[in-house]
Formats: sequence, structure tokens, C-alpha cells
Amino acid sequence: MKDAIKWVKNTMPQTDSRASMALMTVEEMQKAHRFHQSFPQYNETPLIKLDALSAKIGLRDFYLKDESWRFGLNAFKVLGGSYAIARYIAQKTGKDIAELDYETLVSNELKQKLGDITFYTATDGNHGRGVAWAANKLRQKSVVLMPAGSSATRLENIRKEGADASITDLNYDDAVRLANEKASKDPNGVMVQDTAWPGYEEIPAWIMQGYGTMAYESYNQLKKHGIERPTHIFVQAGVGSLAGAVQGFFANAYKDNPPIVTVVEAQAADCLYRSAKEQKLVAVGGDLSTIMAGLACGEANTISWEILKNHTSFFVSAPDWVAAKGMRLLAAPVRPDVQVISGESGAVPAGLVATLMENDDYKDLRDALGLNASSTVLVFSTEGDTDPVRYKRVVWDGEFPSV
Repeated sequence: MKDAIKWVKNTMPQTDSRASMALMTVEEMQKAHRFHQSFPQYNETPLIKLDALSAKIGLRDFYLKDESWRFGLNAFKVLGGSYAIARYIAQKTGKDIAELDYETLVSNELKQKLGDITFYTATDGNHGRGVAWAANKLRQKSVVLMPAGSSATRLENIRKEGADASITDLNYDDAVRLANEKASKDPNGVMVQDTAWPGYEEIPAWIMQGYGTMAYESYNQLKKHGIERPTHIFVQAGVGSLAGAVQGFFANAYKDNPPIVTVVEAQAADCLYRSAKEQKLVAVGGDLSTIMAGLACGEANTISWEILKNHTSFFVSAPDWVAAKGMRLLAAPVRPDVQVISGESGAVPAGLVATLMENDDYKDLRDALGLNASSTVLVFSTEGDTDPVRYKRVVWDGEFPSV
């Protein structure tokens, strides 16, 4: 018998989240968006309207933001790493981020001012590739550590961006600690990590703001579709940086009537779900084994947690079959919907929504969410087939069936 989806409604006592929310305003996301627009590789990623799927499962509208097209890197993560590096350089050179467009960043003049920098990070693949790509464009160095079990394809893609990259025998959170230790011992080292802990919060906040480009684009794209406000947003979480950015942005954009936001985690690493259930921040240890490699993180971003615990409505712990279901339904769409190539971490929100609408075993969560024929749903497919071997095993060979 397959593992069940677990969920909890957020009943945590409200605390003061104004400082964290101020980082994720529409204005802050606009700054990040303007920065990314200056890149010659920039194109707005598509917001796809899945009319046939929404009709089949009983929704009014189903919109999916497809990040497989982002900067040719097959995932959204580069948005955060590139913006954080730019904010660090702006701070180091005494400039405002508005003065640092792409051409300025890659100029000989700026390189001479900066000298040599090595950017350190830990990653399952997508974040590290984004950091390596940004460092390479700036003619700087990067060191990328990956947790045990990471995809060889993802490792090779990071190395192609010029990084000193390796797979460790550690889980994700311990790989983060090792990368931070290496950065602290390097006089020219800078840690660029998409999670925060006490004493390390500035760069993670910049990364979250960089992710805001995706949220800001989708906000404007929905308006072009005639949608003033989505009723429901489902967003995946590892450490919670993306979820906090999305939650913070949309709560700020719709202060009087925010969408119902559900955070979805891999069941093997569901630290946010467990924290919401226990009403205190807890960590998940062990090997964190899941096909959702990008979500295999057992310790939450402290900045993001302040946003999520005060504004998110529901937390869901999803088994691997939910992600696999999402991958398959997007790869083989109901006509005339277009195909979306969505990887394991990218497809879990779509798989969850379809399951909730079609499977009465989860009617209690569907009803609690108020998910019905009047609902307009927004999800984010955060990666394409970044592990093509695993993608084919799931989509072609039927690994992790949902029945």
C-alpha cells in the first residue's frame, strides 16, 4: 500500500513577521526583476493555462509557471544565486543594486575593483548550477558541494559552468555546514546559500528576493489572462526559501484578501509540516531519501519560517508518488493543453492538486482548502528534467505509481 499524503492546517500563534515580510514586497521584487531583465539571456518564462486539465479535474482555472525555460539552465534557482551575488558585489563596491546591470557586472573595470572571489555553496544540483553560472559570467571561482546520492548529470552540468564541484558522503544539511566551513577558512571566500540560520541571514534574504522575479512575472501574467487574484497557490519547499518568497510576495500584493497558500514538501524531509504540526521549528535528520532531490532539506530557512508560520494556510507532506503523478500528467497532457517537462521537485504541486480533486480519500483536505469548480489555482514547475535518467524512469517506465 502506498504512503498517504499528510497535512495540517496552520493554527500556530501569530508572531511579528513585519521585518521578514518587508523583504518580500512588490517593490523589492520589482528591483530583482529589473536586474534579471538586464541579462542578455533573459526571457519571461511562460505561464501556461491548463484548460483541459482544469475541466477534467473540476477547477475553474489551473495555471502553471514553467521554469524549465529559465536562462537555458532548466530551473528557477539561478534567479536567487545571481541576485545574491550581485547584491554582495553592490555592497562591496558601495553601489546600489540599481546601478549594477549585467554589463556592469561582467566589465573589466568591476573585475579589477573586486579582485578574486570564490563563491561557496551546497546543492542538490539546481542552486549550485545557478551559482556556478553566475560566478563564471563574472570570471570568478565557485566551489560546489553536493549531498550523497546526487545525480551524476547534475554534477557534470555544474562542472560545465567552471565550478570545483564534488559529491560528498553527507546529507544536504551537513553539506551546507561543510561548505560554510570551507568558505570561512578562505580569505576570499563567500558563502552563497539559499537557507538561513542565526548569524547568516543577509545573503539568504537576497536569494529569496531573487526568486521573487518568478513570483512577480506570474503576478503580471495572471493579470494579462484577466485574473486579478488566484484563489489558491501551491508551492513546494525544501528549506522554504522559494515558498517564503512566493508567500511573502502574494501576501503583500493582496493584503486585503490573500490567496490560500499551501506549502508542499517531500515526506522524507518534511521539516515545515512537522514544525507546523508541533507548533515549533523542528529539523528532520537522516539520509532524507526522496526522488524530490531539490526538496531533500531537513532544516528550515529561519527568515522564510517567520513568513510561512504567519501567513501560510496549510502544510502538506507528500510521498514520492505524488511528484511522479505530476510529472506524468504534465508530460502526457489532456489535449489541447501543451506538454510541460517537469522534474521531480517541479511537478509535486501539480500532482497534489490533481490528487486532491480526483481522489476522495483526500476529500477532507479538498474541503478544508475550499478547492472546487470556482477555484483559480497557481502552481510553479520549478525545474525541467534536470536528472534525465530519473525523469525517464518515472515518465517512461512508470516508477512510483500512484495506484
